[in-house]
Amino acid sequence: MPKKVSKLPQTVTLSLDLIQELRQMIHQSRIQVAQAVNAGLTLLYWQIGKRVQVEILQGNRAEYGKEIVALLGQKLSQEYGRGFSDKSLRHMLRFVEVFPEFEIVSTLSRQLSWSHFKEIIYLDDKLKHAFYAEICRLEGWSVRTLREKIDGQLYERTALSKKPEKLIAQELDALKNTGQVTPDLVFRDPYFLDFLGLGDAYQEKDLEAALIREMERFLLELGHGFAFVARQKRMVIDSDDYYLDLLFYHRGLRRLVAIELKLDSFKPAYKGQMELYLRWLDRYERQPGEEMPIGLILCAGKKQETVELLQMEASGIRVAEYLTELPPRELLEQKLHQVVLAARERWE
Repeated sequence: MPKKVSKLPQTVTLSLDLIQELRQMIHQSRIQVAQAVNAGLTLLYWQIGKRVQVEILQGNRAEYGKEIVALLGQKLSQEYGRGFSDKSLRHMLRFVEVFPEFEIVSTLSRQLSWSHFKEIIYLDDKLKHAFYAEICRLEGWSVRTLREKIDGQLYERTALSKKPEKLIAQELDALKNTGQVTPDLVFRDPYFLDFLGLGDAYQEKDLEAALIREMERFLLELGHGFAFVARQKRMVIDSDDYYLDLLFYHRGLRRLVAIELKLDSFKPAYKGQMELYLRWLDRYERQPGEEMPIGLILCAGKKQETVELLQMEASGIRVAEYLTELPPRELLEQKLHQVVLAARERWE
């Protein structure tokens, strides 16, 4: 009777797809756990701030507020660590003052961490609180990005900030409740292009080439929702060739965005040129369900009165200045503050 030959077990191999899929599951689970922990801590800090606030105010002990917070911080930090010191408790009290509604905090805490909130709550304007909280939630900024946007005066550079406070609040409420994005939230003035590294003398083609080379950083400066479509977009009109510098699409606005680059200050002729491009794009490139294309003319100088007299926005055109070198922070803040005040006075 012949002997049975036992077969050696085959070497076990693992599918790379299986390993990658399990890695993604673990990674995603860790992210979800971290987000849940961050949200839970943020809500806890708000609740602690609220409870301490009630204790101070209801007991008519406002004059002893600092002493109460100091004693609480001493007791809690001994038991639970530095995260509950008197300094941390003051952050929590400020948190409740700036965001008094628990429902709003609960919603924001799904995307914003406690570190995000600490960057926002010490800003000097309630409209800035709402603006940065909503844009940060919408665009998914890191704490570092949020800090950079605040330092870069993003709010003051938006068209939104130039409106009366009542209209600003209405647009921010619409963004919060419906996610509605408007051009005033999207476009800013000036644009910071210092990252291009251009010298004192450059031509329009150098500026365009630098923007293409640094497209990722340019998109970051433009803001969330922009997608690059084309460079030197060719348009044939009555057998003549025209070329648009840059063409983008904005998902939130659901429309094409045409960008023209100018090395000098704004001139009235630029309006007619952009209107021609926008009408062509509307006829030949606009897709069903999209809004009318909109234009942005980036100039070295703006000439505010000229822009206002031409009623550019009625034609779907925005004009903004760009800076290839940034002035000192104090000078920039002063300039932007003056621009905002002047714009609001014109509304009145």
